[in-house]
Amino acid sequence: MQADEAIASRRSVRAFRPTPVSRETVEHILTVAARAPSGTNMQPWKVYVVGGAVKQAITDEVLAARVEAARTGKSEHEAEKRYYPPEIGEPYLARRRKVGWDLYGLLNIQKGDKERMFTQHGRNFDFFGAPVGMFVFIDRHLEIGSWLDLGMFLENIMIAARAQGLHTCPQAAWTGYHKIVRAHVGAGENEVLACGMCLGEEDTDAVENSLTTERAPVAEFTRFVGLD
Repeated sequence: MQADEAIASRRSVRAFRPTPVSRETVEHILTVAARAPSGTNMQPWKVYVVGGAVKQAITDEVLAARVEAARTGKSEHEAEKRYYPPEIGEPYLARRRKVGWDLYGLLNIQKGDKERMFTQHGRNFDFFGAPVGMFVFIDRHLEIGSWLDLGMFLENIMIAARAQGLHTCPQAAWTGYHKIVRAHVGAGENEVLACGMCLGEEDTDAVENSLTTERAPVAEFTRFVGLD
């Protein structure tokens, strides 16, 4: 697959087939992804790949914690780092709302249907049915430059997966359950959970995978200065 095709065909898949993905394939994807640039070649990423009984145990514990929090109105789980600011301005808020309602529209989830929204959000925690899950951590003492490096590494994973005919979904939703994840994978207390990620074969029959997100045109976010 050519680079342009891999990049353009990458999207967040929210329904996977259970078709197994071999450890050798995952190792190949991570080997390619590790060619991502990083400041002074620090390579500030740590990846835990889960499958089988371990993946299921994490799913079960997180889903149980969500149900308990919904029942009591209290939760001991929250992210260590904020992904979004407390208030999101435009045009970001409109874009965020659009993708959410476009997805819910495909799933026929009506505005105000909190039960179905809760259930759909919970699908994050079974990795949308994917056979492989990844948790990506970073040393908590590193600064924004290393987080930028981490983002390039994550993008490389997703593009390398496309080259293997597979799909992914990066998931910030997992960050609120870092205590549970850490206990199951053996991550150190000096490591911050940056995100989770699903990896597997797309379920092409799932309606949610027909979602096509928009991108702003180059002219909207670019200014050319001194270049004809």
